[in-house]
Amino acid sequence: MSDVTAPEHPAPARRLPRPAGAPAPAGRRRTGARPAWILLVPATAAALLAVLPLGYLAVRALEHGPAHAWDIVADSRTGELLLRSLGLTVTVVAACLVIGVPLAWLTVRTALPGARAWSVLATLPLAVPSYVTAFAWLSAAPSLAGFTGSALALTLASFPYVYLPVAAALRGTDPGHEEAARSLGHGRLGTFLRVTLPQLRPAAAGGGLLVALYVLSDFGAVSLMRYDTFTLGIHTSYRASFDRTPAAALSAVLVLMTIALVAAETRTRGRADYARTGTGTARRAVPAALGRWRPIALTCCGTLVAAAVGFPLAVLGYWLAVGASAGWEPTALATTAVATLGLAAGGAALTTLLALPVGVIAARHRGRIAHILEQAAYAGHAVPGITVALALVFFAVRYARPLYQETPLLICAYAVLFLPVAVAATRAAVLQAPPVLDDVARSLGRTPFGVLREVTVPLAAPGVAAGAALTFVVCMKELPATLLLRPTGMDTLATRLWTETGSGSFAAAAPYAAALILLAAVPSYLLGRHRT
Repeated sequence: MSDVTAPEHPAPARRLPRPAGAPAPAGRRRTGARPAWILLVPATAAALLAVLPLGYLAVRALEHGPAHAWDIVADSRTGELLLRSLGLTVTVVAACLVIGVPLAWLTVRTALPGARAWSVLATLPLAVPSYVTAFAWLSAAPSLAGFTGSALALTLASFPYVYLPVAAALRGTDPGHEEAARSLGHGRLGTFLRVTLPQLRPAAAGGGLLVALYVLSDFGAVSLMRYDTFTLGIHTSYRASFDRTPAAALSAVLVLMTIALVAAETRTRGRADYARTGTGTARRAVPAALGRWRPIALTCCGTLVAAAVGFPLAVLGYWLAVGASAGWEPTALATTAVATLGLAAGGAALTTLLALPVGVIAARHRGRIAHILEQAAYAGHAVPGITVALALVFFAVRYARPLYQETPLLICAYAVLFLPVAVAATRAAVLQAPPVLDDVARSLGRTPFGVLREVTVPLAAPGVAAGAALTFVVCMKELPATLLLRPTGMDTLATRLWTETGSGSFAAAAPYAAALILLAAVPSYLLGRHRT
């Protein structure tokens, strides 16, 4: 036996400096480095486009002096609109989280019969505009008008914004962590609350933020339900007077609410890393048996899909049957559908291109620059569509007159309004790609553009494609900005539907509503099928 014994507490090994250019340790995000110019320049351009309506609001709101603007903001009517908007937003976000997270868990992690089909059906509400859902339920139950009907319609239309990212996060997480927790004595519920749910926090928070911004900017559903919110108050103010100051001041309050929501969502992310850093390939989780809960789960899924998709389609079917005797105009319907598809494709392409550098910076860098760029990208989404449209008209008339009432201006409006949809999807996808791979590529001599092209974008491609599909769908359904900015003589399915519904011609509006739902259902179906 040796006379030399090892010390009871060995001295810690000296930490050697990491050679320049060597990759960072696995699982650690490079937070101190400034974003590369190849990302920073286009991200800054996207942020400037997104904050353009804010510049318009500042000019209009202060047109008669700060005192006049403050009198409008401090009015009791503004406070009432604030409380009503916040109450509706909190209710819808909470309902979407309660629906979206359990639904994602049921379709991804359990042995739910027909889970693949339910995954596809859960995305189809994206194809139904909120104003179509509101019209369907209001025509069946007029007593729903007001807060209850608005909350119901917006919840049924927007819960996929939570379901989709949470389902994707569940598929991307390694079940080994949950198995380790179960081996340490934690039950299924405790494992879900302590291990699974924290890993879903970024996806759920990002989806909840999108729902909140969607509710704050919605005009169609609250208008049909006759529930006064900021968007309806702003629209009424624009139509009631040539003075844009009151509407601009109300819009400014809405923007401040958006910034506060984005800041709150950012604080919920914490400093944890969510990418898998272990070796090998992650295994698929073993589906959990539902046992006696299976009939209840199937009933809940069926009721949800029936309320969000089946009922509106049944109402439209009724109006189609009623209006069949009056005859349709197939040529006008086809022309309108082609115009809608073209505008939505252009809007989705531009929005995705602008969102890619912002999403990568938000996922890979922490700091003031990344924070400002991400907040700027989100700011325009809560500005009402009519305000975004008027801001772009103001800019085009003064500085880019050839763009006035042309298609590119409308596509830019879509990019301002829906940039957060693509940014949230891109950021979530990049977060799940291990950052060490970027560092390894840099250590092998790749330029920042080479890393982006060969590593980051290919790994995040499914999430980016999902964001593009979502953007395509919401561009098809957009109404206020399209009403104001569409080229002369051009109609979309949404504007034609709104025109016919506003005149009480529900039978004439039904073909356009049905075409809008069917066209939007195609990318929604593909999105749900791709995620399964």
